[in-house]
Amino acid sequence: MKRLPSPYGEIVIAEKETLFDSFTSMIRDSVKEVTYPPGVALTGGSTPKDYFRWLADHPDKLPEAKENVVFTVSDERYVPLESDESNYGNAMRMFLDPVGIIDDHRYFWDTSRDPVDAARWYQQLWELSFGEDATYDICMLGMGGDCHTASLFPGSPLLEQLDDSGDNFASVLVPDKGERLTITPRGLKRCGRIVIFVLGEGKAEAVKKIFRGDENTPVSEIPVRLFKHFPEKVTWLMDGAATSLL
Repeated sequence: MKRLPSPYGEIVIAEKETLFDSFTSMIRDSVKEVTYPPGVALTGGSTPKDYFRWLADHPDKLPEAKENVVFTVSDERYVPLESDESNYGNAMRMFLDPVGIIDDHRYFWDTSRDPVDAARWYQQLWELSFGEDATYDICMLGMGGDCHTASLFPGSPLLEQLDDSGDNFASVLVPDKGERLTITPRGLKRCGRIVIFVLGEGKAEAVKKIFRGDENTPVSEIPVRLFKHFPEKVTWLMDGAATSLL
């Protein structure tokens, strides 16, 4: 395992299973650090799916999961939970159900509601459980080849809220992708810890652009660079293929 500092948070480079172990250890540590079941946000994408399968196959890695952790997702597509496109639906089918997470510790975005109402409902749900203006103790994220994270794509109007304005959670219309429900930059700033998985050679060019590209490129073009505002909260979990061009 190799660790590197960066303006956007610490970079950890290792094999996939080692990275999965590291993230799981962070969840276990969070259980010990707080007096309540910590809120852990999962996410969508191929690597999270691999993680769900791995954790379902190794439940001994996180025995605290069943009753001592609250699970949700950081962002959601505007589809029913039954859809293969639902971030929470996939987490439910691949991890929450097989491991037996109790119902009271499963929080999802209600996509049966109007998008704006769904975001407000979710924020109220989270604040009733964790306190006013609360977000996640641990937020798992991925990154697309266009450097988006959560549902914060290049050009997103939510990226204009880096001055701490707006809500912690919001609905946003993503061109060519439809409505999304997501944690906002303000909400990310209020997370206890943010962990970004970036694996595979298909992400190498994006990783190079983030960490070796023009530092003056605005966040509106490279959304993950928003983490420069709170790098002490951020850990990047990456493999050798993703970091091959650094």
